[in-house]
Amino acid sequence: MKDVQVCSKCIMDNKSDDTITFHKDGQCNYCTDAWKAKNMVYFPNSEGREKLKVLIDRIKKENRNKQYDCIMGISGGLDSSYLAYLGAKKWGLRILAIHVDDGYDTEISKRNIKKLCNKAKIKLITIKPDEKQFNELTRAYVFAGVPNLAVPQDNVLFACIYKYMRKHKIHTFLSGGNFALECILQRGNTHSAFDTKNLKYINKKFGRTSIDKLPILSEWQRAIDKKVLKIESPRPLNYVDYNRKRALKELEEFCGFEYYGSKHLENTLTKFIQLYWFYHKFHVDKRTSHLSSMIVSGQMTREEALKEMEKPLYDKEEMEKDIDFILQKLDISREEFKGIMNEKPKQHTDYPTSFYYSLRKITKI
Repeated sequence: MKDVQVCSKCIMDNKSDDTITFHKDGQCNYCTDAWKAKNMVYFPNSEGREKLKVLIDRIKKENRNKQYDCIMGISGGLDSSYLAYLGAKKWGLRILAIHVDDGYDTEISKRNIKKLCNKAKIKLITIKPDEKQFNELTRAYVFAGVPNLAVPQDNVLFACIYKYMRKHKIHTFLSGGNFALECILQRGNTHSAFDTKNLKYINKKFGRTSIDKLPILSEWQRAIDKKVLKIESPRPLNYVDYNRKRALKELEEFCGFEYYGSKHLENTLTKFIQLYWFYHKFHVDKRTSHLSSMIVSGQMTREEALKEMEKPLYDKEEMEKDIDFILQKLDISREEFKGIMNEKPKQHTDYPTSFYYSLRKITKI
């Protein structure tokens, strides 16, 4: 076991990350890069308000003769919900919201989506991918032992979003990505959701059925669509003072929004991936990234973050129920699951990848 080192300024560590480096003073490359980028990316001030006004005015002007100003994905989580609330109620945008119901939505997220869209008068389209094929593809990823089990979720979502962008000739995808809560994301133990060569190989090797009924978006098709439709993905949350506690309070007062416990836990499968799969299979505690981001954006001190890390990662009894639910849907026995968890973890690059991602592995770009 190597010596564990924790950053002296945020709380990122080298337990499971071979991309992290430390300076002489103990500060890591993640927060060094984040603090350098902060003044160029995040504008929670009058400059941000001006940038936001220019962006919103342009979007409205460019789409004044269309049915919608923009499109966005909505999960029932904080980032997408707060952006939808601001966009529809504060900025007057006509939003087409896409939600993919993969069968793992929590009851809280279902209520959040319904209450928010009804109150903000947002047009919502809910898509249910073929249940058997979606679960079979996810099952294949579990047996492959790779980190990013959320690839089927993410790919299907964006395939649907791009479909409706083509249909309605919308070129603005409003992204909930943001600096305040996501400026630090561990680079290791992940892979692009759009590497369809990797996806199809994993399904062929570990799957039990075809995936011809699932909407799948390749990196090439995504690039073509972006070029033809002139798709842009602005991040308006970088132009506001995006504070987690205040955003939750605003949403609660607006539509009775309920908090689901922590980042990305609005979906049972995502919860399992974030809190259990990453931690027990790859020794990755996702809280380090989330809390370190809040340190950089000034929403938390390092001492407060370290205290949060002392708390249990999850409630064991609740997690066991979630695992039972997931294994039943994926047709995986407890014995099989135990074997998978005991196997040596794999990386996506242990299997065939598209030329672009293979090149990234070779050149380490």
